[in-house]
Amino acid sequence: MNYPQENIKPYNAEERKSVQVERMFDYIAPAYDGLNHALSLGIDRIWRRKAIRWLEQFHPRRIMDIATGTGDFAILACKMLHPNMLVGTDISAGMMQIGKEKARKAGLDEKITFAKEDCSALSFPDGSFDAATVAFGIRNFEDLDKALSEIHRVLAPHGVLAILELSTPERFPMKQLYALYSRFIIPGIGRIFSKDSHAYHYLPDSIKAFPQGERMQGIIQKAGFRTVQFKRLTFGICTFYMAKK
Repeated sequence: MNYPQENIKPYNAEERKSVQVERMFDYIAPAYDGLNHALSLGIDRIWRRKAIRWLEQFHPRRIMDIATGTGDFAILACKMLHPNMLVGTDISAGMMQIGKEKARKAGLDEKITFAKEDCSALSFPDGSFDAATVAFGIRNFEDLDKALSEIHRVLAPHGVLAILELSTPERFPMKQLYALYSRFIIPGIGRIFSKDSHAYHYLPDSIKAFPQGERMQGIIQKAGFRTVQFKRLTFGICTFYMAKK
């Protein structure tokens, strides 16, 4: 099935989304961390901790962090969960290069490895991981159904999936305030941190188009996951999805 956000692309309508997303993130990689924290007013750190605390009860020994970007979630998960191994995957080599350096500085370069992977065709064998995570990257997937099926495949029996994604608030007054924020503030912050104007216009468009709440819950279940739950965080600015294989 084709979902609206799969047709939202950074640069043009003709080229594949995955190709454009890779190019965009390679280009903005040096500015990404500053841009990300500024756009969320630093609250993204709280959201990450909440997701990792949920994972603690399952004691995952083998973790894959998909769309790992510059490795913030992977590094924090490694520090809090102490897995035997953690693999961060992404299509952007530029983003992961920054992640590798951050992991090295944190003394975790022997625990965390990075791999360039297409999430819709992962190279790992069935049942390779106890937990999979996606923090603020799933809206960039070119084929959501295929990617979720691949994540389901590489998880061990009783494996778990944690997804954090930005979302649009549905209730007054946050709905109206967020509309103003995404229209005026996000482009302004984007201009400060990145020279790529397409990137900061793509961000609010992809968030708005992404299926959220009950709809996303159903999409995850369709991929084979059970007991799928979700929580809206910070007045609905972010949504946390929890699922078990």
